[in-house]
Amino acid sequence: MKNGNILLEAHALINAERQGDYGPPAESFARIAALWSAYLGHTVTGKDVAVCMALLKFSREAYHHKRDNLLDAAGYIGLAADMEGGSCG
Repeated sequence: MKNGNILLEAHALINAERQGDYGPPAESFARIAALWSAYLGHTVTGKDVAVCMALLKFSREAYHHKRDNLLDAAGYIGLAADMEGGSCG
């Protein structure tokens, strides 16, 4: 197995399979951000959503190792970086 395979797998998930399940990340995270903003009473961005979702996965990983936690965290980090630069579709 090559180093970084989980990153390649995460890349494939956020660019194909998961978009089919949840729609374009920018749209999905904008909806989530709007809901979280209303609930929390302050502005939350799509990037905030991606970072917080990665933190959720790290919290789960701290409790019990599951490869999916790390795979999803890698995907969320990639999406957060894309949203930073405005290239998340």
